[in-house]
Amino acid sequence: MMAWWQSAVIYQIWPRSFQDSDGDGIGDLRGIARRLDHLLGLGVDAVWISPFYPSPLADFGYDVADHCNVDPAFGTLDDFDALVAAAHGRGLRVLLDYVPNHTADTHPWFAESRASRSNPRRDWYIWRDPASDGGPPNNWLSEFGGSAWTLDPATGQFFYHAYLPQQPDLNWRNPAVQDAMLEVLRFWLDRGVDGFRVDAIHHLFEDAELRDNPTNPDWRPGMSPARRVIRARTMDQPEVQSAIAAMRRVSDAYANQRLLIGEAYLPIDRLMAYYGTDLGGFHLPFNFHLITTPWSAGAVADLVRRYEAALPRGAWPNWVLGNHDRSRVASRIGPQQARVAAMLLLTPARHADALPG
Repeated sequence: MMAWWQSAVIYQIWPRSFQDSDGDGIGDLRGIARRLDHLLGLGVDAVWISPFYPSPLADFGYDVADHCNVDPAFGTLDDFDALVAAAHGRGLRVLLDYVPNHTADTHPWFAESRASRSNPRRDWYIWRDPASDGGPPNNWLSEFGGSAWTLDPATGQFFYHAYLPQQPDLNWRNPAVQDAMLEVLRFWLDRGVDGFRVDAIHHLFEDAELRDNPTNPDWRPGMSPARRVIRARTMDQPEVQSAIAAMRRVSDAYANQRLLIGEAYLPIDRLMAYYGTDLGGFHLPFNFHLITTPWSAGAVADLVRRYEAALPRGAWPNWVLGNHDRSRVASRIGPQQARVAAMLLLTPARHADALPG
């Protein structure tokens, strides 16, 4: 019997711009609830709701200040519960964004962590002494450019952030952190959500010895500043697989096949590990390769064959043509080809041999 998500159409909702129910100019959870019948009419089976958690909005809500609450701009927990009930009453599933790699710098955990070197939550984040010259501990770079280390003058140490300085990374090597973040999953699963899109999972661990990343000999001016180095020490570390397996064990403890989708921008061979040993990892590690593949029949057919050949036995494929981090499909390939792309996504990937070469 197929799992529900193997044939589902999942529709991403950016709450702020979706539907405003109270006239304040900001979309909200009640607004989403008002449009559920519209989504049903489009043939949608599930909605993935982007972050609506309390946040100072340094990174569009991916800087979470409270993982288990609703920002007042979007409503209340009661509004969320009503939305889930209304969706389920229509046969719609609800997925949430889960942001395990980092918090906002306004999160109470980080406030405690930076209070002093002896604070019990100091090790909940990644702190290190300056290098011998007083600068950052190593050459790691933020995804948004510049050093991935920010000095905290009060305690004299640097904290690590894969993204903005306002998004300090959690230390998943600390069992207390892992336990706390798994409780976040349970909090929302207990409220009836049907799964999660797990954000930036390939950044969850960094090299324990803080070794420098190798310089990138192929970097040229005009490329992303973060690509000046090869992120061998700051992405896709082996420990991430055990953390994913722990997330999967949590989701599997609930009935009705709760779905885990992992966001990882990785080469195909490395991406396959995110299905986990004996498929005990993500149900669907996002396959973003179609976004960057040249839009020609031959290139797409070659990609499909390579991806299908790499899939572990029994793993379910997926194809992504766009998301909130990328320009829209029609902007990239034109409105007419966007219609072709939509048809391609609805074509079973197992028919790769039928694609023109």
